[in-house]
Amino acid sequence: MKYLLLMLFAGSFVSAFAQEKHIDGIVVDKYTNDRIAIVNIRNVTAGNDIYDNLKGEYNIAASIGDILIFSKDGYYPDTLKVENYDSRAVYLKRTAIQLNEVSIRDTVLNPQARLAATKRDYNKVYGSLANKDLLSLSPGAGVGLSIDALWNSFSRSGRNAEHLRNEIQSDYYQNVIDYRYNRTFVGKITGLKDGQLTEFMRRYRPGYWFAANASEYDFITYIKANYKRYLRRQKTYSLQALQPAK
Repeated sequence: MKYLLLMLFAGSFVSAFAQEKHIDGIVVDKYTNDRIAIVNIRNVTAGNDIYDNLKGEYNIAASIGDILIFSKDGYYPDTLKVENYDSRAVYLKRTAIQLNEVSIRDTVLNPQARLAATKRDYNKVYGSLANKDLLSLSPGAGVGLSIDALWNSFSRSGRNAEHLRNEIQSDYYQNVIDYRYNRTFVGKITGLKDGQLTEFMRRYRPGYWFAANASEYDFITYIKANYKRYLRRQKTYSLQALQPAK
């Protein structure tokens, strides 16, 4: 009788010990390889769950064959079947990919600096010739006609100055686009080179307002979306024409 009780006790102890085995490892971001903290790890087979620590390390009781589910807000859940007790790294994929910031530094002056330099070089057209107001305000004299504005409106020099100012402003708008929509930046995103890159940039060149105001994320998304259109167009035009039946 004592022998039987001893065997039952030993069997219960071994069984309890087997159930207390643990599997450990780390949880990592699939794209950045950074460790992810506060991930919920649930053993759906045994019904227990834990959270990993601030270092992304986990240690959960599990048996061979148990199913573990790793979940965290902002990531797709991942499932792991316990096949052995080796330490495991679990890689979670973001539900939205975070784009890395790409900073492209031009060796030339930025558009604002170039415009300021141009205004200094053509200071006459931005001096008295730049006065477009026909009405002028004089202290104590009320509203009167601006002699400079009248001269600008009817003289050849005034008209030429206005035309030059418009040309300079138009060049500034194009410089803003070129500064942001440059070959290095676009080539890095699309992987295009040489003639293909030139064709892509010409066909999908953004306007001034978008280039000046779009966020980095929106600007990259714009290029990626147009790159998909470019690939579809290339695929369409690369299809061989149907041969006439003989």
